[in-house]
Amino acid sequence: MVEIVDAKFITSAPTIKMAPPSEEQNEVVFMARSNVGKSSLLNALTNHKGLAKVSSTPGKTKLINYFDVTFLDRDTQKKKVVKFVDLPGFGYAKVAKSVKHDWEKNLTDYISKRTQIKLFIHLIDCRHPHLDIDTQVSDFLFNNANESQYILQIFTKIDKLNQKEQNALRKEFPNAMMLSSSKKRGIKKAIETIYKIMTEDEDENEL
Repeated sequence: MVEIVDAKFITSAPTIKMAPPSEEQNEVVFMARSNVGKSSLLNALTNHKGLAKVSSTPGKTKLINYFDVTFLDRDTQKKKVVKFVDLPGFGYAKVAKSVKHDWEKNLTDYISKRTQIKLFIHLIDCRHPHLDIDTQVSDFLFNNANESQYILQIFTKIDKLNQKEQNALRKEFPNAMMLSSSKKRGIKKAIETIYKIMTEDEDENEL
């Protein structure tokens, strides 16, 4: 069994130039349209209610926030420290066009140029799986991620769908994960999946 045993805020950065240095590919980037539940998921994964601030104003956060997160494999007692990176929400409103342009450019630069990223996690509200903005982000990720980077789609707020709707969504997106932060559904599986991806190269080296 794998669990997260520690998580702490490290720093914030407005651009890739001010991002903390790292020589290893150990970053997990969380990205989502505003108000999809990204902060709630970060808090649920780390079992730390106040780790990521849940804002009542969608798109309020404009900084890239970094957290050191410690995973523990209970079977082997092996620990792994990973950086969770909380990107500003996209598809936000109520900001000036010039601000929005700079903001989007910073995110684009970060996604395409930050080689320390190992895993992109794209969160999508399960009630709105086909929004243009999410399709554009998904296409951008698949076109810009390199061979050593992974992309994971996670549908949030799955408790808002009935069983028939959930089954239809799973059939349409068989490689995606479904979870609910409020109900703690899918959280353990998400933790184990992230850990497996982040330690894959280490496991191969040990063979």
